[in-house]
Amino acid sequence: MSSGSYLEEPIGFSRACRIGNQVAVSGTAPILDGKAAFIGDVRGQTKLCLDIAVTALKEAGGNLSDVIRTRIMLVDIRCWEEAARAHGEFFSDIRPACTVVEVKGFIDPDWLVEVEMDAVVIGVS
Repeated sequence: MSSGSYLEEPIGFSRACRIGNQVAVSGTAPILDGKAAFIGDVRGQTKLCLDIAVTALKEAGGNLSDVIRTRIMLVDIRCWEEAARAHGEFFSDIRPACTVVEVKGFIDPDWLVEVEMDAVVIGVS
């Protein structure tokens, strides 16, 4: 699945890949119309990342309820509660395994967060 990110071709990756009933969604950055969105807003960036990732998951035939793991990568771990609040808006009832880590940085210094997710889709592939 492609999200149309300008980085997919030069890096050589897909937004999401499905093999059988498993879907892996790549690290998803807060890109809107080809550039960083919600600059300085961890919660807004996290929500956008999750929106993009969920769209890719749905294109792969999955749903939010199929998500078994998420990863939230932040450049400043002190902002974890803002990112967690956004995550909770999507997953408070589903409660997948979740990891929050601090990273040194991302490709674009305006990105404060990236999100990954893995899902197991039960049903037709």
